[in-house]
Amino acid sequence: MKKYVLFALALASASTAANAEYWDVIGFKLNDGCSISKYMEIKNDFNKWGAKHGYQASILMPVHSNDLVTLWWIGKSEDAAAFGAAWDAWRNDLANPESTPAKINARFAQCSTNLSRDSYDVY
Repeated sequence: MKKYVLFALALASASTAANAEYWDVIGFKLNDGCSISKYMEIKNDFNKWGAKHGYQASILMPVHSNDLVTLWWIGKSEDAAAFGAAWDAWRNDLANPESTPAKINARFAQCSTNLSRDSYDVY
């Protein structure tokens, strides 16, 4: 009986891990001359591209924090595999300067500086 219980727990754990949402978390600051409204326009254009690839981002702006300069990009995908496919598509298209990712990436580079990047499985 104990073997069946352990097997059931192992199976449940495996299925939970396979269904974890994936979060891409980037800490960034705005460069001089770039407003949050300009950055949000870029993020919205990114999300149009991301919708086709199962990736959507939101921006966290601190209200109460010991660090009121760092903003947070929270990108969400269904799971790590979906993120990986989106990342591959983004990275591969950067080689073409006329591609949507290359144009959006250039706008991000003008407007912001990334400070950190982390990723999380979310249960």
